[in-house]
Amino acid sequence: MKKITSFSLFLFLMGLTQSCGNAYKLELSSPKRIKINEKLSISVSEKNKKPIDSVRYYIDGERIENHIDIDISDSRLGKHAVSATVFFGNQQKQLTNTIYYLADRLAEIYTYEIVNTYPHDPNAFTQGLEYHDGYLYETTGQRGESSLRKVDISTGKVVQKLDLDDMYFGEGMTIFQNKIYMLTWQSKVGFVFDLHSFDKLKEFSYNESKEGWGLAHNGEKLIKSDGTERLWFLNPETLEEEGFIEVYAHNGKVTMLNELEYFNDRIYANKWQTNSIVIINPKNGMVEAIVDLKGLQEKSGQTGDDNILNGIAYDAENDRLFVTGKDWNKLYEIKLLKKQ
Repeated sequence: MKKITSFSLFLFLMGLTQSCGNAYKLELSSPKRIKINEKLSISVSEKNKKPIDSVRYYIDGERIENHIDIDISDSRLGKHAVSATVFFGNQQKQLTNTIYYLADRLAEIYTYEIVNTYPHDPNAFTQGLEYHDGYLYETTGQRGESSLRKVDISTGKVVQKLDLDDMYFGEGMTIFQNKIYMLTWQSKVGFVFDLHSFDKLKEFSYNESKEGWGLAHNGEKLIKSDGTERLWFLNPETLEEEGFIEVYAHNGKVTMLNELEYFNDRIYANKWQTNSIVIINPKNGMVEAIVDLKGLQEKSGQTGDDNILNGIAYDAENDRLFVTGKDWNKLYEIKLLKKQ
């Protein structure tokens, strides 16, 4: 059964006068936070019950004809702009509010089972990880230590390596159409490399996204995290940001999303400074599940917030999921288990 919210947030705009000199007090009413299984209603009223000729309502700049019991179940989660143009006498005024759409259910919880354990370079501050044609491709961070690597899974040996200039702090990467796309942290620049030679093909700049954190792809677009709740979709040819989702749970936004992987039609994201993975619906940004991977960090000889889990790679052909962390001495093949 759909639930209709009753709480409201009011925006008062003063000083709107008619020829008689009387001030209008207009208010735009809408919920401040609402779950997407609830019906949204918005309205405008005048505090002193003065006449309003007509009102036009908008959500994110798009006009809506019906402003009562609006179905938002197919909307993306996160921040939205509610606005109204109010006509009274010979005047008009624009009112705006902000509303946040939340997930309509709690995230499921998963734990894990270790299937296999492999060696990993304990000096690799892992930022990006991806499986391709039998090898792991990895990017590492820290200025003066950032690199792009091709790694033999069974031995952990680096079989090919490209060091970045010392000015760059390396971040996430993904492989798409025989190219490696790699981010840097705060330099607002990313790189495209040839998959086989590691020759640099071009650089690209970030536009609206804040920083470079994690990178993946869905077979059509690149998916980029920037440390906020937003995940950006990039055109792989132009590298322009063409849209975004905002990641929200039932109680609010989820930030600090780091290394990314895309498989089984979902986005998997490490959450910085936690040993967990967030599983995200790519259509609306809903956190559908959280994977608790506590215990792996200690097994890999690390403690502390800096050396946490970071690195997710999926082998689609063999249905294998790999994870590791920053300066961990182990890479793990794991199986996800739904917590009962």
